[in-house]
Amino acid sequence: MPNLTKKPIAQKHTVAGSRLIRSVKQAVAWASGEDVPVRVTMVSVQRAPVVDVRTVRQKLGLSQSQFAARFGFTPATVKNWEQGRTQPDGPARILLAVIAHHPEAVEDALRKVS
Repeated sequence: MPNLTKKPIAQKHTVAGSRLIRSVKQAVAWASGEDVPVRVTMVSVQRAPVVDVRTVRQKLGLSQSQFAARFGFTPATVKNWEQGRTQPDGPARILLAVIAHHPEAVEDALRKVS
């Protein structure tokens, strides 16, 4: 009959593993409001500027449907952006900024991948 009692397994941590565990415990303590010696680094991230989709589209002389089809958006998305119900996210804002200044480059790139 096999022995079903299990012996506790001794846990060994590498130096890096021990540092990670200690760091996580410090981070949790700091986040809980405890006064622990931690280094806090704040990073400022600038968002891409908001693009006026309606102005870009009208400058190109396209309807919402045409603009959406040409650049790979859904018509509903373009409509929502223009009506202010939603805002383009990071990648969409960047794409819209490129479309605003170099629409031919985007069209050329899209033709090459189609």
